Amino acid sequence: MEIAKLVADVQGMTVIAVALILGLGALGTAIGFALLGGKFLEGAARQPEMIPTLQVKMFIVAGLLDAVTMIGVGIALFFTFANPFLGPVQALAH
Repeated sequence: MEIAKLVADVQGMTVIAVALILGLGALGTAIGFALLGGKFLEGAARQPEMIPTLQVKMFIVAGLLDAVTMIGVGIALFFTFANPFLGPVQALAH
């Protein structure tokens, strides 16, 4: 019974960690997009002839912002479906 409680504790803490990874990743991406869009509009208003160049750079940085979030999603999926923290607990059971 003690092993079952330990497994439940590890899984519960993993769920909290996954929620933090996804939530903070989404928050960081949202803040990044807000700053990026604001600076793009500011630069476009100051120099309208630079809009095409600024737009290309904005989309490149937006792709990098999304890539960071997708890496966080990948790590969260790894912790959800192949939890490395359960290995030592399962070794105790045998």
